[in-house]
Parts: sequence; C-alpha cells; structure tokens
Amino acid sequence: MASDGGSCALVSPCAFSPKSHQYLALSTQDGRLRLWDTLSNTLYQEYVPSAHLSATCTCLAWGPCRTIKDGPQRKKRKSEVVPHGDQLDLLALGTAAGTILLYSTVKGQLHSKLDGGHDSKVNCVRWHPENNCLYSCSDDSRIVEWDLQTGKVKCKWKADKCAVSCLCLSPDGKMLLSAGQTIKMWDLETKEVYRRFTGHATAVSMLCFATTRPPTRGMEGLYFLSGAAHDRMLSVWQVRSDGKDKNAVLSFTLTDEPIYVDLAMSQSKDEAVKLAVVCKDNQMHLFEHVLNGHCKKPLSPSCSVQVASPGSVGDSVPWPVPIMAAALTIDKQALLLAYGSGLQPVIERTTLNAGETHVCLVRDIQASLTLRTETTVTKVKTPTVKADAKLLVPGLPGHSAPNKSTPLETKRKPGSDTKEMSIEERLGVIDLSPAEGHKGVHKGGLPLQTDSFAVLLVQGLESSDSNILNKVFQTKKEVLIKKTVARLPIPAVLPLVQELSKRMQGHPYSGVLMVRWLKAVFTFHASYLSTLPSLVSHLGVLYHMIESRVKMFHKLSRLHGKLYLLITQIAATDKSQSVAELDQTAKLVYEEDSSEEEEEGTGDEMLAEEEDSDHWEEEEEMKEVTERSDKGEEHNDEEMNMENKLNGDSDLEPDNESEEE
Repeated sequence: MASDGGSCALVSPCAFSPKSHQYLALSTQDGRLRLWDTLSNTLYQEYVPSAHLSATCTCLAWGPCRTIKDGPQRKKRKSEVVPHGDQLDLLALGTAAGTILLYSTVKGQLHSKLDGGHDSKVNCVRWHPENNCLYSCSDDSRIVEWDLQTGKVKCKWKADKCAVSCLCLSPDGKMLLSAGQTIKMWDLETKEVYRRFTGHATAVSMLCFATTRPPTRGMEGLYFLSGAAHDRMLSVWQVRSDGKDKNAVLSFTLTDEPIYVDLAMSQSKDEAVKLAVVCKDNQMHLFEHVLNGHCKKPLSPSCSVQVASPGSVGDSVPWPVPIMAAALTIDKQALLLAYGSGLQPVIERTTLNAGETHVCLVRDIQASLTLRTETTVTKVKTPTVKADAKLLVPGLPGHSAPNKSTPLETKRKPGSDTKEMSIEERLGVIDLSPAEGHKGVHKGGLPLQTDSFAVLLVQGLESSDSNILNKVFQTKKEVLIKKTVARLPIPAVLPLVQELSKRMQGHPYSGVLMVRWLKAVFTFHASYLSTLPSLVSHLGVLYHMIESRVKMFHKLSRLHGKLYLLITQIAATDKSQSVAELDQTAKLVYEEDSSEEEEEGTGDEMLAEEEDSDHWEEEEEMKEVTERSDKGEEHNDEEMNMENKLNGDSDLEPDNESEEE
C-alpha cells in the first residue's frame, strides 16, 4: 500500500494518486495545479487559483476515495444521475497565505476553501483515513483539525514552540505524528502527547508510518520513518510500551537529503517493507527490509536508479535528468517514475532486475516535450447566438453596444506576410528621449526622482555601466543621496561600497562627492555591513587610502599656510609700490570778506598786543637781574660770616656787633 502523498519541500510539490496511481498532481512555481494522466502521459486537468501568484501552493495531498455525496447539491435529473461508488475526488492544497484549497477532480473546479485556521504558510496537510476530517500544520506552530462538512475549524492546538513542518496519521486514524523541534505522537481523542522522539538536528521534512497497527498489542510494534533537511539518513522509529523508544532503531543510507518518499507498508511481521526514496542529487534508491527490531549498521539501498539524457550532436557525454517523484505499483514489481521538467514531466513505468544494484536509464526527453491536452477535458465552450436574437448589455436603456463575434481563427488574415517584430526590434523602435516642446517637460529632460535614482544605481552596478553611475554619482543634494541609499536593496550595498572605494582613488573632486555617498551608506546600512565576515577585506583599500591621506594632511596644511603667508606678503608689497604720489594742490579755497573798520580795529589791537609783549619781555629781564643781585649779596654775607667765625668774631656779643655796624 502506497502512501497518500510524498514530501517535497525543496522542489515543486507533487504526489501520485493513491492505490492505482492514475494521476500525478503537480504544482508549478507560479501556483498552477496540473493533473497528468500516468497511462497516456498527457495533461488531464489544469486549475489556476485566483491568488496563484501571491499565495502559491506549498504542499498538497490526495484525499481518500469517497462517495460523491458530500455537501448540499441540487436535485439532478434522471439523465444526470451517476451511480454511487467510491472514486477519487478531492485534492488538498496548502498555500503560503495560510489557506487550504480543496479541488475536485470530478467536477474540475474548486470544491471549497478553508481559511481562518492559520496565520502563516501551511507546511503539510493530511487526510483522516475514515472520518471526514483534514489536519494541517503551519509556521505558526499550531495544528488545526478541519471539519469538511462545515468547512470550519473543529479543533486547534499549539504543538510546538517553533514551526511544525510535517504531519502523519496512523493507519487506524487514532494517532498523529507531528515534527517540529522534536517528533511528537498525539492521541487524537485527548489531544495529548503520547510519545516524544528526538534524533534530528535539522527540520524534519517527511514522516510516514511503515507498518499497520497490530490489533492485539495496542501501540507496540508500530514503525514509522522520518527524514530531515541536509540529512543523508532515513531514520526508523519503533513505538514501544516500555517507553524505551527515544532513539531510532534503524537507518537507511542515502546519497543526499530526501525530497520524495513512497513505500509499501507491511501487513505482518514477516513481510518486508519496500521503500522508494528520491534524493536531491537526482537519484532514486530502493530499499527492502523486514522490520524486526534494532539494527546497528545503516542499511544500503538494494538498487539505485538514475535517468540521463544523451548528449547533443557532437557530444557523447550524457547529462543527468532530475527525478521528481517515484511510486511503487500495487503488485510491487514495477516502478513508476516522473522525471524531466515541471512544465512537461515524463512518466514512465519500468521493471527493474533484482540483481542490478545500479541502473542508468538513458532517455531522450527533448523529443517528448510536446504539450498535449485531451480535448474532452477542456471547459471552454463557444456560445451560439442566433442572428435574430437581441442581446442586452449593461449601459443606458435604449442603447446597445454592437456585438461582433469574431472567431479566434480569423483574427489574423490568412496568407498575410506580416512578421512579428523581435524584442530587439521593438526596443529599438521605442524612443526613450523626452518629447521636445511637450508640456510639463523641462528643457533638460525630466528630473530623476528618488526611486528612479535607486533603480538606475542598481542597474549601473549590475551592468558596470560607467555612464549610468556617473549620472547618479554627480548629484550633490544630501536629501536625494540619503533617500536613494535608503531605498537601495540589500544585495546592492556591498557592490556600491566597492564602486565608491574605487572612485575615491581618482580625482579629488570625485572623492568629495564619493564621501557623501559613503557617509549615507554607513548611516543606513551599518547593521548589515557589520554582519559580513569579509568586511575587513572589502574595506581594506578604503581604510589604507584614508589613512595615507590623513597622514599627509598635516604636512599639506603647513605648506598651505606658509604659501599663503608668502603670497599675501608679495601681494602687499606690490600694492604699496603701486600707490601714486599725493596731489598737494588744494581742491577748494575759501576767502572771507571784512569791512575797513574791522581791519583798523584789528590793527590797533595787534599793535597794543605787540607793545604789551615788548614791555613784558623788558619786565622779565629786570626781574631776572634783581634776582641775580639778591643772590649775589646773600652769597657775600654767607662768606663774611664764615670768615668771622674762623677769626673768633663769633664770641662777640650781639650789642657789640650792632655797634660796630
């Protein structure tokens, strides 16, 4: 019995339909769902969700075969009644927006939409084998149980501290495996953890039960597989009643991490489990082993399969073809492979020899890349309108738009020799220069806005176009530079720093402009640059250049000061020599008019003043003569007194002195 879906987190989600493997469901990178018929290798159906670009498909899973009677349906006529029977119908699609789409393969349209359960990307969806329920997990670390009858959340609980990456239901539908930081087994009745399993260092990408539940021993004897990202081992776990099941009992060796797993479960202890694993390195490995307890050595694959395409003309070296999915048929003797591209996969049934350990299938997939679609599947119908019928269209009453029904085949006239222009010719015809004389257009052209500056800068850095870079770097507006650097995408920051460092070594004028850009880059993107391990090597040239210029700056400033003083002195001397002699001639002479009387009066006053000045001089001379004579007499008296003292005349009485006088 094959599993209901594979795990393919690293490539486009795809899964074979259960049991008969009649269809292959494949989700493309743009969100389209395509169903391929494995028997005829043709496209069976294609569905494009309304939000296929914004909410792409992240996972998908086929539902169990059911009777088509779910949900309210209109009463059908006798001619439309289809006999009830179990048939493959629903396909669950998890999206990046947190919603789940249920697509009906019978109706060829969307059956229902489940939303309101998750806040972020849906990582895995799994169907309950018996009840009409669906389980999903997401990056919001929660598991949601959906009721498909009402389309609403039936139960929701937190399963881990981080994102829950994968789910798997037990064959009897009573236990649920979830993978986050650890693998947990939940009891769906109580929503409590039954067991915990640890052993993977990275995120678990797939979970799958390998055996059916023994009816007499409870949970003991259950085996399940787990694979993780960047892990080249598939671990096998056993559920034991004694609780000694924390470590894996068996492991399968792979060449790379698994991206798709399909297995045929064993119904008894003696029956071997067959396993088909598709790895990331485009190889498929087959394993066959009887699960009977602990095994110390990892098991190697019994057979490895590769698909290769023959080389081109003149080159005989084949090149590998990617394998997307693999499934074991019901009889377990044949293998179903899907390889090639997601646009047109090649589905092949092959039988492998038991004695071969490595098989390389050489297939020419270029010859089979013709997109073929069944004409009975298309839903497009061309309405037939009678000539005398009146067609009512929206608009004003009484007015009708002309209805021109032109078939698609007559859009281009048959036999016309018109050839489509190539993209290069179309770009050459487009005139990117602004129209001359157009209103609102400046003479120098439209000024570049901030967003266009950022776009031009990214284009210039990617193409190394010096003309574009010169046009951007010549701006001197600080605000424009800051806004441009702020809107720059993160991958373009390091090339911008390298370009600025190279331009800093050029002309000093360009260095002044580059410093402004460097300042803005270090202001807005310092946190990103600090996370780069090779930042020192990238900024080494810039650091040494700035260091050398700083060392020379002091010497240059001193030389600049000396030269400035010398130049100013020379200019001052030249200016002093060039000064002309002053003109001594008076520019204006003023003479005051006076009467004869005033002249006479002034004359007498002048004479009196002259006489007074003469008498004053004579008086001064007389005073000096008298002073001199007085001084001479005093001096003579002093000398006489000194002589008398010496001669003893001092002993005379004063009366005698007077008499002698």
